Order: sequence, then C-alpha cells, then structure tokens
Amino acid sequence: MGVSLERLESLALRELSLILRNDAKNKKLGSITVTEVRITRDLSFMTVYYTFYTGKEETFQEALDSCKGYLRSELAKKLKARKMPDLIFKRDTSLDYGNHIDDILVEIHNKDKALKEEQEKKK
Repeated sequence: MGVSLERLESLALRELSLILRNDAKNKKLGSITVTEVRITRDLSFMTVYYTFYTGKEETFQEALDSCKGYLRSELAKKLKARKMPDLIFKRDTSLDYGNHIDDILVEIHNKDKALKEEQEKKK
C-alpha cells in the first residue's frame, strides 16, 4: 500500500518549503511561504499555494515559473517519487481576505463607537 494523498501533500509542502528556502538559485524565492499543496488523485497536477510579504505578485510568479523544472526534479528526489506531478503555482489570497475582513470589522467598530458617543452627547 502506498502513501496516502494527504501524507504526500504534507511531505511535498514541507520539502518544497525547504527547497525554496535553502536550495533555490533565485534568492527571491527564499521569501516565499508555501501555505498549501493539493495533488490531484491521478497525480497529474500539484497545485502549490504560496504567499509573500513584500514585493509584486508578478515577480514571484515569474520566478516560480522560471524554475518550475528545477523545483519539480528536486522535489521528486526528496520524495522519492516515481511519478512527479506538474507544478502549478497560485498565490494564496486567504491572508488578504482575512485582512480585508479585519478592516471591515474595525470600521464597523469605529462607526459603532462614534454612534454611541454621539447618542451620549444628546442625553
């Protein structure tokens, strides 16, 4: 019996993070954080979700796409995989979405606070 898909995704996430941080020739890739890895059931595609803190998305996407072959071969060596899926890189927008929700909540809180202060002044 082989390794489960979830276990393979977990291993791929860990190893890909290490490869990007330590081994990648392009130093821009060292500042990328891999947040999730999803592999199709037939092992054809591996979608790698990533985030970064400073810089432009296009810069990181181009850097990842340019070294896709290197990352794929290094990952295959580390995972000892007979078949290595094609890598697809997508920016993880959940952090941006969370920040957006947080901004909305702060705005609502501030409006509520201002409304309460205004009501107290009228009394």
